[in-house]
Amino acid sequence: MSDYVPAFGLRVLTPFYDSFAKLVDPLRHRLLQQVNIQPGQRVLDLGCGTGLLTMMIKQSVSGAHVTGLDGDEEVLKIAREKSRGADIQWDHALAFDMPYPGDSFDVVVSSFVTHHLTRENKARAFKEVQRVLRPDGWFHILDFGPPFNFLTRIQASVMNKFELTQDNFAGRILPMLTEAGFGGVKEAGHAVIFFGPVAFYQASKGV
Repeated sequence: MSDYVPAFGLRVLTPFYDSFAKLVDPLRHRLLQQVNIQPGQRVLDLGCGTGLLTMMIKQSVSGAHVTGLDGDEEVLKIAREKSRGADIQWDHALAFDMPYPGDSFDVVVSSFVTHHLTRENKARAFKEVQRVLRPDGWFHILDFGPPFNFLTRIQASVMNKFELTQDNFAGRILPMLTEAGFGGVKEAGHAVIFFGPVAFYQASKGV
């Protein structure tokens, strides 16, 4: 738990998380279009925070079985309160030590989580996702990514001063997914926000 980083990096900022996080809601909608969740599928929102993406998933595909997992009990309390009446399971655990048996989910999604993890814990988390996905399952990630133009190169040069974001801006996420055993690994798209370039990744459990 010593490596755990709360939302926005500081516990005191947790109550303000939603106000800022909603600014990237269009990117989350774009991620959901990429994922194309179907009714009856079991979906895990890994590092769900206050449940913004989790609830989007349930609202867009009411017939999906949706679980939100986060290592921060405080943000989970916010998520549970906001989602009263919705059929969503909320679980408290770390991304690299999940409480699920193998082959539990058809889809795992993750939004702005990997940059909070050390390189070691990124690798551990990816292996855990590989374990809990069903044989034909898919892993979809929205997070900071490598720069793709002059502006994003400037942004990345500033953000690279933060150790945990270096793997993202250096383009190491795709190789790490491959090393974890995923197939079909690719960057499905990119965009830019105030803090820097972001990438949409996808990977299949099967080769």
